[in-house]
Amino acid sequence: MGLIGHGGKPLVERVITDKAEAKKKIAGLKEVPASRQMATEAIGIAYGFFSPLEGFMKKADVDAVAQKMELADGTLWSIPLVYDISDKEIADYGIKEGDSVLLTRNGNPVAIFDIEEIFTYPNEEIAFKVYGTKEEKHPGVARTYAYKDKFLGGKITLVNPPKIREPYTKYFLTPRQHREKFKELNWQRIVAHQTRNVPHSGHEWLMKHAYIAAHGELPVESMEVMGKAISGVLVNCIVGEKRAGDYIDEAIVLSQDQLRTAGYFRPDIHMTTMTFWDMRYAGPKEAVHHSIIRANLGLTHHMFGRDHAGVGTYYDSYEAHRLLMSIPKEKLFVTPIFVLEWAYCPHCGEVTCIGLCGHWKELQKFSGTKIRSILLDEVKPTRLIFRPEVFDVVMDAAKKYGFGSPFVTPEYLAKAAPAFSFEPL
Repeated sequence: MGLIGHGGKPLVERVITDKAEAKKKIAGLKEVPASRQMATEAIGIAYGFFSPLEGFMKKADVDAVAQKMELADGTLWSIPLVYDISDKEIADYGIKEGDSVLLTRNGNPVAIFDIEEIFTYPNEEIAFKVYGTKEEKHPGVARTYAYKDKFLGGKITLVNPPKIREPYTKYFLTPRQHREKFKELNWQRIVAHQTRNVPHSGHEWLMKHAYIAAHGELPVESMEVMGKAISGVLVNCIVGEKRAGDYIDEAIVLSQDQLRTAGYFRPDIHMTTMTFWDMRYAGPKEAVHHSIIRANLGLTHHMFGRDHAGVGTYYDSYEAHRLLMSIPKEKLFVTPIFVLEWAYCPHCGEVTCIGLCGHWKELQKFSGTKIRSILLDEVKPTRLIFRPEVFDVVMDAAKKYGFGSPFVTPEYLAKAAPAFSFEPL
């Protein structure tokens, strides 16, 4: 039996790796240039990150996702994946329903797109149903309002696997490759840590808590120092579109992996990988989407903390927890691990979950603003905030990849090389 993904359905893999076969398949096809986002999502669809989707959504799926948070066949789904296109582009490229076209990026082949449907759907309806607001200040709403006149729905077949640049090369694994690695490590339970940040000590403690929770009632021998681990933590970094002030992706991926390299996690219980995805900041709906991706990677558990994938004040701190709790277990396919906010208690002399000790007035929260000022000042902080090895990796990444800053700047947006590209066939 093949690999099973989200929804209990076969894991999607629609990739042609043989160049001669790919050239034969694309011969004579109309070429349609794809935006970076559309190329990114074509990669995700073809490798199965978004199983059971085999392509960009058709109208019935978009409507079902917007109205009921599920695909037309009833499979849990929370964020529409659509290919938008203008009327002018449809006319210019002569696109019709039933056509197969070749998506290209910078003139090079990406994927065959079998266009089964050309349709419209109200952007305002998508925005309100998915994000709970119509305010354009919300980045997901702004993205939705920017959609063009029409949507194309149909299957995607990748004909030109992307070239992943350094330092990301070893961190990009397909869903199948994730599962092969888990089998090699003998991990029976794997918990996801979703992140778009560099790790401070609070994140580290969250991961360690989630590891123990996911490990559950498995044999205690796997926790012994010399034992063979049968549970693991996967830090799956989101790499995609950036906004000024975000951490640069290179710093995120490298510093997360440094926790293992520097010994803060045993090498057999911790791993860092990456997934291409442009954050929608959909809060609770994005928490569901992240659970779908991680189920497709082969994970069994997923950690969800405070304000998961939120932005501004659009969502309550633990709204994602409540939504996930409302979903039947048979539809979710990963087990959520709900964690509260962690802080340092000087009285107890330890990092602790808020609410566990009686010194709440003394607790020192991990302030994002404070941590950013530390990194900008390049002053190595106390170990209670940042592991020194992690700090060094962030600073090194800033020099190598961030034009001197660990945060996204206009220069980074203008000059940084894309994480992936496509070469001529």
